Formats: sequence, C-alpha cells, structure tokens
Amino acid sequence: MAIRAILYDNDGTLVDTHDLILSSMKHTVSTVLGRMYPDEVLLRGVGTPLDSQLLEFADGDEQLGAELARVYREHNHAVHDGAIQLFPGVEQGLRDLKEAGFGQGVVTAKRHWLAQHGLEITGAWQYLDCLVGADDCPKGKPEPDSIIAGAKLLGIPPEECIYLGDSPYDMQAGIAAGCTTVAALWGMFSADELLAFSPAHACGSFEEFVQWVLAAM
Repeated sequence: MAIRAILYDNDGTLVDTHDLILSSMKHTVSTVLGRMYPDEVLLRGVGTPLDSQLLEFADGDEQLGAELARVYREHNHAVHDGAIQLFPGVEQGLRDLKEAGFGQGVVTAKRHWLAQHGLEITGAWQYLDCLVGADDCPKGKPEPDSIIAGAKLLGIPPEECIYLGDSPYDMQAGIAAGCTTVAALWGMFSADELLAFSPAHACGSFEEFVQWVLAAM
C-alpha cells in the first residue's frame, strides 16, 4: 500500500529538547522532593504524558503529582524558547517531503499549545498540516488513539501513514495504529530499546529518513 502521509513524534524526533527536559526534571524533583535521580530514571517516561511521568515520582499521590507538574511547567516554560532547536536536516527534510506531496503532522505527548509554539519558533510549523497534543486525545501513547486521530485529521488511513518516533512508546503506538512505524535513532532512547519492537525501519538521522522515504516513492 502506498504511503501518503507522515506523522512525527515531537520531542527527540523533530525537536531536540533533551537538555530542556532533563534540566526541568532535575529542578522539579530537587525542589519538590529534595531528591536527585539518575538521568536515565528521569528520562525513562519521556514520550508519555507529563502528568503520568511525574505521578510515578509521587508514588501515586495525586496532590504531590500535581505540585510536581506545576513546578516542572513553571520552570520549563520560563526557559523553553532559548533551549530548543530542530535536529539537523529537519527543516529542509520537512520542506522536501511537503514538496513531494506528503501530508505531514505531529502526534506528541506535549500539550498542544506548547508543541505548536516550539514548532513555530523553530520554523517547522509551516510544513505541517496537523498537530495532536496530549490535551487533544484522552489516551496518549503507548495507546494508538492519538496517532489514529492524527491520521484522521490528515484524511488518510493509518495504514497509509508512516509514524516516526524515538521512544518505545512511539513504537508501540505506531504499530498498534497500523502505521509503517520507523525508529528515529538520534533521540532519547537507545537503538536496542527501539528495535526490540521490530519497527518497519530504523534511521540514524533525519536526512537518512527523508532519503529512505523518497527512494520508496
């Protein structure tokens, strides 16, 4: 079946937010809990809704989880604009794929307004046709619902879409949605963690991904 559209994860796939997320996590757990954790522990939930990630550090205490989320967002939003950038080749690649006729959208665990704002200030938004954020769909990744919603916004069946992501949750959600699911190996998770889900393909850079898509046309 021909591929007609591409849906992307945001953080770790299009936009490099590794340092921003890590610093925000460190600030949050230090400020609220007075504790520090290894980097891999702080980042292991990236790709799932933030509230769910922080509830883990609160041991299920919803009031404490809400305070963690408040402190995280306060810090994150204050430094956000100066701390993010597109990965190499993303803007040109999005342009090339748009010119080739592919529909393009983002499906992210980030809130809609913040994800769109980041895509706007980095220059990526002009090439995208839709965005599904954490507040647009009740069930986030690893459930497939948000990816299915993105495909619906594009007017294209999931089976005719690629989903490109850098987390195990992306792999699970994309495969469950019926997309041709591709692992972005330049993101926050290791190749082994992604390849364990047997994605259709894996790429080491966004430029490589674009070349692979265009070669398959």
